Amino acid sequence: MKLTADIWVSAYLTRLRLQDIPAFVVKRGDGTAGAVLVKLNTLDGQARCYQRSFDLMSGERKWIVLTEGDEGEVDASITKQRSFDPDLWVIEVEDRAGRHLLDEPGLS
Repeated sequence: MKLTADIWVSAYLTRLRLQDIPAFVVKRGDGTAGAVLVKLNTLDGQARCYQRSFDLMSGERKWIVLTEGDEGEVDASITKQRSFDPDLWVIEVEDRAGRHLLDEPGLS
């Protein structure tokens, strides 16, 4: 059974909150099938945006870096992605240490 996007986002935000990592939904997408982008803001003018990808060779889902660098450039890339996909979710995580928890079990 596949989780809906809104349930996954809620669970992810809870995990972050339990680790005292600030995060918020910038753009709410389709509740059932919307794709999710996670922007990691390290609060030093730099950012990284992650998207979930499907590996055709292994069949597993994993988070990959869509774009990284100056926060303004990352924001522009996210805006461009949103223009292609109105159902897209965007979550912003703010952590100076660069923690995002996407590599933890259960979040792929």
